Amino acid sequence: MFNSSSGRETLNDLFGGHRQLLVYHFMYGPDWQEGCPSCSFWADNYDGIDIHLSHRDTALVAVSNTSIENIETYRKRMGWRFKWVSSLGSEFNHDYKVSFSPEELAEGNVDYNFARQGFPSTEAPGLSVFVQDESGGIAHSYSCYSRGLDIFDGAYQLLDMTPRGRDEDSLSHSMAWIRRHDQYGAQHES
Repeated sequence: MFNSSSGRETLNDLFGGHRQLLVYHFMYGPDWQEGCPSCSFWADNYDGIDIHLSHRDTALVAVSNTSIENIETYRKRMGWRFKWVSSLGSEFNHDYKVSFSPEELAEGNVDYNFARQGFPSTEAPGLSVFVQDESGGIAHSYSCYSRGLDIFDGAYQLLDMTPRGRDEDSLSHSMAWIRRHDQYGAQHES
């Protein structure tokens, strides 16, 4: 079960009458003050495409492991329109390997991006795809994580066509330059 701005919803409800469902696992933990800057960057890229996806029988929903109140406050701040629900209190994010307990992190390795590895946070990004058959059965058909999400980000695709590309080689980590869109200064950063 999920919590949405209109009440409790099932996975079936998230399809919204469509046969295909894209779920973006948006990093936003229950005790976080705001959503992840990188996931916010991705959201800036997919906000508004749901109308186009809908015409291809596909729904897009963001899911986060935080309260619906946190989601709605942050959504309003960022000006986003896409559907966004809370999985807080369910195992959904754990089942799709994007939320980890403190105990799992303390062990040193978690299952993420199809490998056992260390991870620095209780939340991770990902994309899961579901399809519904004629009888209403739901199947999980695809997932990607980490840099596999790059195709979901139009800004990176555009940067990849420029001579300097993403220009991240000198940074402490890829995406270190990313800010929430309301946190960039007036001047661009090099």
